Amino acid sequence: NAAQEILLAKHFGCVRVVYNHFLNERIEQYKKDKKSDNYHAQALALTQLKKKEDRTWLKEVNSQTLQFALKSLDTAFVNFFKNRSEFPRFKSKRHKNTFTVPQSGR
Repeated sequence: NAAQEILLAKHFGCVRVVYNHFLNERIEQYKKDKKSDNYHAQALALTQLKKKEDRTWLKEVNSQTLQFALKSLDTAFVNFFKNRSEFPRFKSKRHKNTFTVPQSGR
């Protein structure tokens, strides 16, 4: 129904925003210091990001879903540095939209 479509769209959008925000953050940190945060540092930063006034809408979706987006980003970096994949790309609205709810499935 319409309410479910809205909730799904919120999840897709929030996951995309979080993933892209922290991917950009890692890229900028590496350019500046030749180092970047890991999952745990970014998970703490996610909590602070959700408290910002312009990002309060991130609280409308499941927190584990957003944390899993960070885990996916961290896995993408690990695979890149082990030469198993290409450099992580930004997520787009136009391509495959997915999110995972770790406690109940995909």
